[in-house]
Amino acid sequence: MSDPLHTLAAACQHSEDIKKSRFLAQAAPVQTPEQALAFVRQVGDPAATHNCWAYRIGQDYRFNDDGEPGGTAGRPILQAIEGQGIDRAVVVVTRWYGGIKLGAGGLVRAYGGTAAECLRRAERIPLVAMARLGLRCDFAELALLKARLREFEAEIVQESFDAQGVALEIQLPERHADEAQALVNDLSRGRHSARRLD
Repeated sequence: MSDPLHTLAAACQHSEDIKKSRFLAQAAPVQTPEQALAFVRQVGDPAATHNCWAYRIGQDYRFNDDGEPGGTAGRPILQAIEGQGIDRAVVVVTRWYGGIKLGAGGLVRAYGGTAAECLRRAERIPLVAMARLGLRCDFAELALLKARLREFEAEIVQESFDAQGVALEIQLPERHADEAQALVNDLSRGRHSARRLD
């Protein structure tokens, strides 16, 4: 079995000076591509020579060389993320050019190395596999159901009311999914069930 993936506990940064160029890696945990791109816009320095970046969120990933020769910046940053077993994270490496060309190999080492060192120093938390459930309950059961779902670290993603009762979409750690499904069945005395949405 492979090591569990981790994400970052918080944003972090690390800078290095390489042949008079300054490289600043800034990393952050993200849940969506939109959050990743917002972080890129937020920390990128318009006055810098390049703001290269990469993110990975599950099977979704992107990288950008921001004007550096193709494959010398964004891809090495992505490889640093993957090489550290990190998911749901974005890394931006900003370069202020110092007048000495590094060459393709030097750029790969500078961008990849600065990103990897930033991630190595970062505080990490293990990623927990999550499950999504859709369920219904009667109005009278709602308060008790919500209280009991908290015991399973469940988070309500969506809640809607209609004449028949309440429809909920919840997200919770995968290890509690079966117990939560049994709970819904028990509380409603078999009238309602929770179904997997993922």
